[in-house]
Amino acid sequence: MTRAAGGVLKRSLMIAGHRTSVSLETPFWDALREIAAGRGLSVQALVGQIDAGRGEQNLSSAVRVFVLRAVQERD
Repeated sequence: MTRAAGGVLKRSLMIAGHRTSVSLETPFWDALREIAAGRGLSVQALVGQIDAGRGEQNLSSAVRVFVLRAVQERD
């Protein structure tokens, strides 16, 4: 993981056989790890599922929206 400007962490992942990077703020990475663990998945596997269903949306944005919806569903 590398830290970019503004507290954004960039992490490289292998998704669907290709390497890609995802840039998220720390609270999103933390929530994503929690959601993945709750589902018995690795972060990489969960991001792969998000990637498969995102259409034309930017992957980092798709992950943020996924995390937001998951948190909203808990409340």
